[in-house]
Amino acid sequence: MKFDIITIFPEIFKGFLKESIIKRAIGKKLIAVNIHNLRNYTSDPHKTVDDKAFGGGRGMVMKVGPIYRAVEVIKKTKKTSPRKRKIILFTPRGKKFNQKLADSFSKLNQIIMICGRYEGIDERVSKYIADENISIGDYVLMGGELPAQVLIEAISRLIPGVVGKSELLKERIKDKGFIEFPQYTRPPQFFAKKKFGRARPEVWRTPKVLLSGNHKKIEEWRKKHSEIIE
Repeated sequence: MKFDIITIFPEIFKGFLKESIIKRAIGKKLIAVNIHNLRNYTSDPHKTVDDKAFGGGRGMVMKVGPIYRAVEVIKKTKKTSPRKRKIILFTPRGKKFNQKLADSFSKLNQIIMICGRYEGIDERVSKYIADENISIGDYVLMGGELPAQVLIEAISRLIPGVVGKSELLKERIKDKGFIEFPQYTRPPQFFAKKKFGRARPEVWRTPKVLLSGNHKKIEEWRKKHSEIIE
């Protein structure tokens, strides 16, 4: 899987790509993440990526030209079949990202993500360049860099070998959803002191069935308490 990120703030991704599971996935060549500075695709000495909106309005709007050139260069460099590639634009007006979309995207070979800034992006990017307009929630962020990181994590963990054992991952995927259930670890009993609004000390216990060693009953308990995240 190749992730190509178009942004005017490439430094935002430095720490994200150098930590934990994403770093290991890159090291094992299970995924590749390429960051493209949009200013490198401008055609003027000032490397201008934005301009005033026609008709007036608050703030600046990102120009279509640099984004068009960036996407065209990336497509030519990677030479991925259009059927195995998606160009994604992050926008609050986009389709809500969920587990089913993550599963669908994980079957691709390349995802090109366009990260906006300022007051928005020229609408022609949405109409003529992007394959999908995606939102990660009912709120407005300052740019598309955080949504890009969300998609990289959600999609990468579905790629075999990235997170744990592939066979265990398959057990938790159902109808393009992801099965979630409560999980506990040691100690089996945790003693919470009389603090943080509690009237008296409390004992927080692990359900007995999970300590029983009876795998059939444990599986029944998990099914009873499971939820499919779609």
